[in-house]
Order: sequence, then C-alpha cells, then structure tokens
Amino acid sequence: MYDFAVVGVGPAGARFARRVAEAGYDVVAFEQGSVGTPLACSGHVSTDVWGYVPDGAKTDLLQNRVYGARFHVGGPDTAAHPFYKSEEISNVIDRVELDRTLAACAEEAGADVRENHTVVDIEERHDAVALTVSNTGGIETVRAKMVAGCDGPTSRVRRQSGLPEPDELLHGVLAFDPSPDDGDFVDVHLTAPRFFAWRIPRGDAGVEYGLGAPPGASVNELFDRLTEVYNVETEHFCSGAIPIGPPERVHTRRAFLIGDAAAQTKPFTGGGILYGMTAADCAAGVVNPDDPGSIRDYESAWRSALSQEIALGHWIRRAYSLPEPLQRGGLRALSGEIGVHMDQPTSFFSREHLSKLVSR
Repeated sequence: MYDFAVVGVGPAGARFARRVAEAGYDVVAFEQGSVGTPLACSGHVSTDVWGYVPDGAKTDLLQNRVYGARFHVGGPDTAAHPFYKSEEISNVIDRVELDRTLAACAEEAGADVRENHTVVDIEERHDAVALTVSNTGGIETVRAKMVAGCDGPTSRVRRQSGLPEPDELLHGVLAFDPSPDDGDFVDVHLTAPRFFAWRIPRGDAGVEYGLGAPPGASVNELFDRLTEVYNVETEHFCSGAIPIGPPERVHTRRAFLIGDAAAQTKPFTGGGILYGMTAADCAAGVVNPDDPGSIRDYESAWRSALSQEIALGHWIRRAYSLPEPLQRGGLRALSGEIGVHMDQPTSFFSREHLSKLVSR
C-alpha cells in the first residue's frame, strides 16, 4: 500500500509528489494521458516559477520576457493604458515542457509516475483509499493511505469524495499565431463578459491569443472577434474550464484537493500554477498519511498562505464589470510604472508600489 496516491500530474500534482517523495514517503501519481497534454493553460507566469524547477531548466523553458501590460477597454485600436516595471515582471514559458520538467523532478525524487492511467473510481475507507485505475493493460486496484486530488477543474476526486464545487467555472479558450513576436508587453482587453481577453507574445514560438468568459457566453464568437480585430489566423485551438473561488472545504478524512481541483487560482486572471504549487508545498509540509487529522492542518496552511491574495483578487475582478467610463478613468489614474507582483494583489499596498504612485 502506498502512502500517497496523486491523481493528476500537472504542476500541483507533480510538485506534491516530488515533495513527499523527497520526505521518504511511497508515492504513486497517475496522469490520464501524457504529461503536459492536451494543453489547456496559458504559459504566462511570474518569475517565481524558476524556484520550482532545476537549475538550468530555464534555458529550455523560457520563451519571452515581459516588462508590462497594456490594458484596453475595447480592441487594439482603443487607447492603451500601460503598466510596467524597469525589470521583467513575468515570463512566457513552454507550458507543456514545464509540466514534463516538474514530473521528471517527481520521478527523480522517487515518485512512481504513471502516464496513460485513468482513475475511474475512488472508494474512501476507514483505513485507506482504494482507487480503480484503467490503463492499456486493463483495470487494477491501487490502495493508498491518502489520495491527493490534483486532477483539475472538473476533478473526479472532488466529485467522488463528495466535496463542494468551486464558486464558478469559467470557459477559457486560447490559440496561437505562429508568427514570431518578441515584444515585451502583453495586451489585456476588458471585452469578455465578467473577465478579459489577452494577447501574449511568445518570441520565436509566436503569439498566444485567449479569453475567459462565463458559461453560456458565446466564447468562440468572442474569440473570433478578438483575432479578427488583430487580423490574424490562429492554430492549435485549446479549450478548458477555469475554476474561480475555492469551496469552504477541500478535504475529507483521507482525500484532499490541490491546485485547480481546489480552485486555488487567481480570480482576476484564472492562473493557478504558482498558487497550486504553493498549496502543494503546504500539504507536503503538514499531511502525515498515518494521521488523518493532519489533513486539517493542510486546510489551515494553504488558506493562511493564499486566502488574502484570493480575496483581494475577487475585488480586482469586479472592476472588469464596471461601466466603461469608470474603467477608463481608473486605468488612466493608475497606469504607469508599478511596484506590484503579478501573483500577489496585496503588493498593491506595498511600500514599493505606493512610492511609485506618489512619485507620478
């Protein structure tokens, strides 16, 4: 019997598997297909990501450096409100290779990572969890003392454990223009209902276009409108759910959720790579497979690390639905050099950022 079974080997699952394997636990991790595919997530991340990968991985993963963002209330022909730093704010990375790199780290630490293994049933018992796993060789039952659900927005672990759903699921789409673009600003368009659309230059890898919107919105039509105003044709269209708003509880006696499965995402962008890996570290630091009560410590730890950022992120997102004159006025007043961290809304109140505002 394993100490931990991990369902899903995205960034959160791979990070948790690595950390508990390094701590000496027996870990098995299941990925439904091949690690990193199909792509359903943007590769625009803060520079903090480099603290989670081996030295030297940056050379293979980095595609472009970003120094700021231009916000538009409308299309690219509308007035742009730039927010920027003198040093790089974020990076654009090869998203598929990030997953593969993190999974390789978990394997090197001793985790048993199994691709093309689909967990089709989970039965939580008093002393263990039984997972029914389908693979090319048939069906097998795997037992573990605890299961970590890192299986994304529509998590099977969450559903079968009877845990509550995220507050909402947005519909996200993205696609790529292969034309190289090493521009150092991303473009953000406050045109999608209750969310936004984006354009991200990826260096030699081309340009990423995407947007998120509530279910029921004409997402494909909105996306076509975005690419039409840029006069581009895209390829490799991807679609997926974006979970927003963690539920009030993300654990049972022997099951717990990490990452998108727990909606540990930024409400104002939908990004969850860094938040998910932060929560994975919280779980690895406190959960003891021989002590089911320790899962409650994980619940406290990740909320202590992320709840303030998530709460403030909800307030930022509300600004996306303000009347256009208010949006333009706010962007005009706040644009310029900033001192904020893209994953930390609370940094808006930092001494560094407040000094930038005062000096304008």
